[in-house]
Amino acid sequence: MLQPYVPILLLVAFVVVNAILMLGVSHVFSSYRRTPTKIAPYESGMPVLGDARDRFSVKFYLVAMLFIIFDIETVFMIPWAVAFRQLTDISGLLIIEMFVFIAILAVGYVYIWKRGALQWD
Repeated sequence: MLQPYVPILLLVAFVVVNAILMLGVSHVFSSYRRTPTKIAPYESGMPVLGDARDRFSVKFYLVAMLFIIFDIETVFMIPWAVAFRQLTDISGLLIIEMFVFIAILAVGYVYIWKRGALQWD
């Protein structure tokens, strides 16, 4: 009864043992010494300018949200491609559906472009 699951259980056991072994070996052989250079904040090789708690511009958050929205919208094209490949009898409808979807995305992109949401001051 459990015979089909033996390879999976062996793989899970190997992964767990390997993870514990790697963590243990790295802990044993590590030489962690706190020095002022290691404790100092690193900002792309440049000296720190100001406090870390300064407020960011709203533009930063707006661009981040727009990226997430358009990124998620383009991920919706993957299931469409799978359905398009499997449903050959309604492929014309699926093509029209994708063109409408891309047109809506394009209208949204043009709108935020014209509103200046992508301008970085």
